Amino acid sequence: MRKLLLGATLTISTLATFLVICSLLPRTAAGQHVNLNQGTHSAQQSPSVAASTTASSTTSLGDQTDLSLTVYSDLALVRDVRDVTLPPGDFRLKFMDVAASMNPATVHFRSLTDPGRLSVLEQNYEYDLLDPQKLLAKYVGRDLKVMWGPTEVTATLLADNNGPVWKIGNEIVAGFNPGVMHFPELPPNLYDRPTLLWTLENSGPQRQQVEASYLATRLAWSADYVLTANRDETVADLDGWVTLTNNSGTGFHNAQLQLVAGELNRAVPPQRAFKELEAMRDQVAAATPAPFQQEAFSEYHLYTLGRRTSVLNNESKQVSLLDASSIPLTKTYEVNGQQYYYRSAQRPGAPLKDPVQMYYKFKNDEKANLGMPLPAGTVRIYQSDSRGNVLFAGEDRIDHTPKDEEVRLHVGNAFDVVAERKQTDFKTIANQLYEMEYEITLRNHKTTPVTVEVNEPIGGDWEMLNSTFKWTKTAAFAAQFVVPVERDGTSVLRYRVRVRW
Repeated sequence: MRKLLLGATLTISTLATFLVICSLLPRTAAGQHVNLNQGTHSAQQSPSVAASTTASSTTSLGDQTDLSLTVYSDLALVRDVRDVTLPPGDFRLKFMDVAASMNPATVHFRSLTDPGRLSVLEQNYEYDLLDPQKLLAKYVGRDLKVMWGPTEVTATLLADNNGPVWKIGNEIVAGFNPGVMHFPELPPNLYDRPTLLWTLENSGPQRQQVEASYLATRLAWSADYVLTANRDETVADLDGWVTLTNNSGTGFHNAQLQLVAGELNRAVPPQRAFKELEAMRDQVAAATPAPFQQEAFSEYHLYTLGRRTSVLNNESKQVSLLDASSIPLTKTYEVNGQQYYYRSAQRPGAPLKDPVQMYYKFKNDEKANLGMPLPAGTVRIYQSDSRGNVLFAGEDRIDHTPKDEEVRLHVGNAFDVVAERKQTDFKTIANQLYEMEYEITLRNHKTTPVTVEVNEPIGGDWEMLNSTFKWTKTAAFAAQFVVPVERDGTSVLRYRVRVRW
């Protein structure tokens, strides 16, 4: 009996002690006990939760502090500098408003504030741009609110191959246009404009200045010139214009514009090409007063606009390149013979007519008020008539022309100067030795005398036996004759050659 009483007493005492200890434990607001390991569990999130809470930052044109555009013949180097706020650690940076025609392999990103403490872990170029068809394709397998006749219903988009296929209620429907469709949200992998996405690691300051550089196509420039000759065709004025075309998919606002003239070799991997172009950009000096300052670097010429300009998307812009006046001008007439004259005739016994080509020539030097390397381009030629009106006279294209070189422009063919030729003799002197004689008649119907350069191709091992006008051997297989023709007059060039084949 005593043992039973003693055991009951100990049990009651133990239970009371347990109740007292429990009353001293902390409670939650809901009356539940706090897990002693709660702090540890709250700090350890699942990978999916951690990924969804990764920090991110977005930058657009509003953050841009500097922009430079170096345009080559068919591509451009873009340098975009922005002030951005970057979270510490790993995060994603959405860099918006880049050219849609960019080459992602040429992108170069760096911090100008603290380069050693901001590194790129991953880079993506997002060019899947938002439009109604792509938006619809992203909702395959999901529900949408569509107009089914006059009624708005919930429909499931089953497929979107050559047209949408819907499930509305218990029916499969195709071939109808639902008109207005309501999308609950924008898919995360569709963008309203081309965007670069970087995964970065930042151990530096939050506020930094960053630079993104890349190559983009569909940006090009060309040079156009206007040459206006006076009535006597002895002097001319030359105006040069740069035409810049932007179809890259984005606009460039308040940019420092530079143009590169020359033949750029691009037969190298894209990354190497970008590094070479970056090195070229680093050699560029600061801009000077408008319109353009030119300088030589490597085997190219660089033209820097002395002010900032904006180039909108799908826009052509013209900027003045040069303005020169009172350039001494030389006018020449040329007749260029062709090899087939020695082997055929259209009408036996009748002369063949040659076009008499008219050229303007001038020297690209300081004495002629020029001396600036001229980029390749089209020269349109104008001349004043007797009333002082300027009329279009012709056009030609020039190659890249350094200073102190001659510019030669084919204006057109002379109307009032006529050239006819025929072969008047052919003899076999010995084995593979021949003599040939030609006659070229020049008639001038102008009111002023002219001088015509006649350039004759002569094959084989040749020797000039005689000529009615002075001649010069201009190449191994060519001779040139200078023939003056009086106004309303005629001059006849006869020459005889001995040729060994």
